[in-house]
Amino acid sequence: METRHSSCTTILVGKKASLDGSVMAARNDDTFLPVTPQRYVVYPAYHNHPNQVKSYLNHFVGDRPADGYRYQGVPNVELTKEGVYDENGFNEKNVAMSATESVYANERVLAFDPLNTESGINEDVIVALTLPFINSAKEGVQYLGQQVAKYGSAEGNGVIFADKNEVWYMEIVTGHHWVAQRIPDDCYALTGNRIAIQEVNFDDPANFMWSDGIQAFVADHHLNPDRKGWNFRRIFGTADVFDQHYNTPRQWYGHKLFNPELKFEPTDFDLPFVMKSDRLISLEDVEYYLSSHYQNTPYDPLGHEGTEQEKHLYRPISLNRTQNSHVLQINPNLPEHAQTIMWMTFGGVPTFTPYLPLFGNADEADARMRNTPVELDLDNPSFYWLFNRLAVMVEAYHAEFAQADLDYLKNLRQYFHTWVAQTAEKTAGMDAKAATVVLNKAQTEMLDKVEHDTKQLLAKLITQGIGLSKLTFKMDVNL
Repeated sequence: METRHSSCTTILVGKKASLDGSVMAARNDDTFLPVTPQRYVVYPAYHNHPNQVKSYLNHFVGDRPADGYRYQGVPNVELTKEGVYDENGFNEKNVAMSATESVYANERVLAFDPLNTESGINEDVIVALTLPFINSAKEGVQYLGQQVAKYGSAEGNGVIFADKNEVWYMEIVTGHHWVAQRIPDDCYALTGNRIAIQEVNFDDPANFMWSDGIQAFVADHHLNPDRKGWNFRRIFGTADVFDQHYNTPRQWYGHKLFNPELKFEPTDFDLPFVMKSDRLISLEDVEYYLSSHYQNTPYDPLGHEGTEQEKHLYRPISLNRTQNSHVLQINPNLPEHAQTIMWMTFGGVPTFTPYLPLFGNADEADARMRNTPVELDLDNPSFYWLFNRLAVMVEAYHAEFAQADLDYLKNLRQYFHTWVAQTAEKTAGMDAKAATVVLNKAQTEMLDKVEHDTKQLLAKLITQGIGLSKLTFKMDVNL
């Protein structure tokens, strides 16, 4: 069976670690191809209709309950070719889910509990199997754990669940075994395609959950390399040269941003998963990390500090393969029906494109986000392709266009903050149905402005770019 792992980067922020008391669960969705078109959709709630979810990439078929909540998704356009991969969103109960961060177990543990690649849960359907049926982050872990016990897992996956109170990170690493950790309220957590969870406290079910029999599994097969303790990463994870060039540097750079006084190394196998920051973390901090490429280090592919070898030594965080980058924010300072916001870049490299604020309780997906064509069509108003065009232009002439792009992003961020506050305030005291009408209308108006500003910037850059052509020649103006 075909597997198409998502090679992603994750950052999680507890409510007491954030600037405004928000819970934030964020991830880059990176594919193996630069172009894997996605679309933004809102799946309606349904009732009294038992059904199944089927993977296009293996033989998995999973039963779904007769009733399901409305939820957001960002699926691939070519489902039969690429799989569904709903990736990220909120359901109508204000619960967030982001899936999946591909993780890889070592050969010792897989020898005794191999992945069920033929018919186990494939990551392309893991959101559809779970998000419509959960009422809290912790319930998300419990529900998905039950599905893994029932069907087995086809792949190693890191899955995020969040609600207004907490964030849980769940790592499914073999056919049937997993561990989940609650991120402490005053901490942040970082990972990227490597088993992240470290010491597990089996006497603390409020902060850890795990698959049935996992301790006996490890003991019976002599899998724990440590004389003391029970370190999930060291028992189940990998530690090789691939990790040091592809995975650990991304974790290192995040800690460098949020704890600059600590001197970690990019290739350190034992970088911490969970830490306290030296300051409160803002939405912009999270977006900066996910859109970063080792700025102000020798390893920046767009920088000037390092040698050519150093610039390409480590896999950047933001890539041309990043199909969407999202921050699932639950802000307790806003009215209840406007507390959930999915900030998402769409299509273009996150370094160069804006994080659009999409309210979790808006139940309409704008056609410019929903109707993404498989190939670029200059007459189609697709945001996916609009932002790809912008990213290509800015990176091609980075030295000349970077400042204009930074100004555009800064101006939009300021506008978004005002727009979110004003829109949310309009929903105060409303019931869910009335609030949804307000959110839908405001969201269309916001996207109208983004489209106008983006096209205006593109026109400016194209006009300026004509003068940057190398096919030019200066001579006497009289000749």
